[in-house]
Amino acid sequence: MNILKQIYPAAAMTVVLTVLLGVIYPFVVTGLAQVIFPRQAAGSLIEKDGKVIGSSLIGQPFTGPGYFHSRPSAAGNGYDATASGGTNLGPTSQKLFETNVKSAADALREENPNSAIPVDLVTASASGLDPHITPAAAEFQVPRVARERGMSSEQVRRLVRDHTEGRQLGLLGEPRVNVLGLNLGLDDWTKESNHR
Repeated sequence: MNILKQIYPAAAMTVVLTVLLGVIYPFVVTGLAQVIFPRQAAGSLIEKDGKVIGSSLIGQPFTGPGYFHSRPSAAGNGYDATASGGTNLGPTSQKLFETNVKSAADALREENPNSAIPVDLVTASASGLDPHITPAAAEFQVPRVARERGMSSEQVRRLVRDHTEGRQLGLLGEPRVNVLGLNLGLDDWTKESNHR
């Protein structure tokens, strides 16, 4: 009899908290997010010509010479959100240097032989999904993109500046460039210049 007095309140509290925190709270938070931040709650998707082409939150591989390239990804076959994660190799790992960093650096040196290579172009982010590169990584790629697109370096630099995001709230994080947004800006510029 004494045990039943203790089991009943515990079971009732478990049911109440499950309904409150497992059902009601998520619905309220999701509903508020949909109302206050509809774009972000839907995944910050980017559409072009009525089709979803990506998200501003997840990187994509760009390999064409006329596009800015993203940083390497260690997530599955590249930017696979279901396989998010880093290489788990430490900064002093010889395997990381030989298999990832050296091969990426050699390819970048062919592209721009006299410039220092920004570290984010040869290393993956912790999630493997980072959609941003540093302004220095974008600047490193300006000569190649300008040459391939038939643009002046200053025109490409202007696009990079236009797509550079500052620190959040003026003090959090570092300046960064969203690669998908920048490449879409390049495509728009090319399309406009062809219609002139």
